[in-house]
Amino acid sequence: MTGACNAGGAAAVAAARRLFAQKCEFIQSAARLDQIPVADEDEVAFAGRSNVGKSSLVNSLVGRKALARSSTTPGRTRQINFFDLGGRLMLVDLPGYGYARASRSDISAWTNLVCDYLRSRANLRRVCLLIDSRHGPKDTDFEVMSLLDEAAVSYLIVLTKIDKLDGSALGEQIEKVLARISKRPAAHPFVLATSVRNSAGIGDLRLSLAELVQSIPRI
Repeated sequence: MTGACNAGGAAAVAAARRLFAQKCEFIQSAARLDQIPVADEDEVAFAGRSNVGKSSLVNSLVGRKALARSSTTPGRTRQINFFDLGGRLMLVDLPGYGYARASRSDISAWTNLVCDYLRSRANLRRVCLLIDSRHGPKDTDFEVMSLLDEAAVSYLIVLTKIDKLDGSALGEQIEKVLARISKRPAAHPFVLATSVRNSAGIGDLRLSLAELVQSIPRI
């Protein structure tokens, strides 16, 4: 039995590697809800505070250096960006939230756009909610969690930049996050810890998303 389980696990890892090795192309950006492309594929969206590392994580998942534009300047991503992964899955890079230096009109526009997308996108299979492992979840993160809970959109907490923490501090942060999401109905009951700098956890995230794709019925 153990050998069969190991073989199954190896097959799943290989399938995940093949999925994310496929061609990934930028499709379009949307600054308004009516600019969002027709929902032909299932989607996984990446959300989080400004400068949490969404674009960098998308690039790392697909093995590209500059597919999704990343910047050290918070608030750079101001539109929803769509990337097609081999015709199997759409990866969606959402504008960062919580950047106080942006204008009120910009903050309002981004917030409304993201909220409308999260509430109305029927083919949205999961949201990866990124949280900086050094700081933990903030009030704005919990607001997004509540929105996702109310909309019944499944979300997975992904800690970023774990290379900047030692093992004990990371373990404590994971336990704190797990305790805070334990009673949230749409949250997955586990946390993934990642670093794009040393690729920690990237394979685990690929596997989680690949398993989601495998569960999508094919005609």
